Parts: sequence; C-alpha cells; structure tokens
Amino acid sequence: VQLQASGGGLVQPGESLRLACAASGSTFSIAVTGWYRQAPGKERDLVARINRDGSTNYADSVKGRFTISRDNSKNIVYLQMSSLKPEDTAVYYCHARTGTTNYWGQGTQVTVSS
Repeated sequence: VQLQASGGGLVQPGESLRLACAASGSTFSIAVTGWYRQAPGKERDLVARINRDGSTNYADSVKGRFTISRDNSKNIVYLQMSSLKPEDTAVYYCHARTGTTNYWGQGTQVTVSS
C-alpha cells in the first residue's frame, strides 16, 4: 500500500482546509485509514480515522470541526478541517492499516497563523 497526502498549507484562524490521502496498491486489504498529526516537540497523535465499515473516530480536540470521509471509487480519504486554530498547526500524516501492518504517507504541513 502506498499513500500520497496533499492539501496542506498556511491559513488564518477560523479558516478551512481539506487534506487528501490517495491510496494505491493493495487497497482492498486496508482495514482502517486515518490522519495523525505531529507538532514540534510533541508525539504523533491520532486526529481522525475511518474504518472499513464506514464508522469514524475523532480526537476530542477536533470533534465538531473536522470531518473524515472516503471516496471508495478513487481510493481517497479526505480530512475536511474547519474553524482551524493555531493549535492545529502540525505536520499531518496519512495512515493505513492492513491486518497488523501500518503504512504511512509523507507528511503535509498545516500552519494556522494570523
């Protein structure tokens, strides 16, 4: 499985941004796809994930502001981020899991600053 992330950038507080994660390879074997983020000096934490059955999970800090969705026909997972805050600034990583194997895409920088 290969993951290609895109969509990061610089936005002002309160604005929105959409990240995309395109999967290729053995995508039929993916059980969970999600987004993690890592701010400078901090650990990489889960932001949101979507399971094979379509159920979703979110970090408490982004509930009500971020939405994860999936386009099965294109093998793309989106993270719609709204009402962005400076504390959302981080490198965002796409993640997928098949069985016990984890795959990571390259990070994409999201900076929220006025």
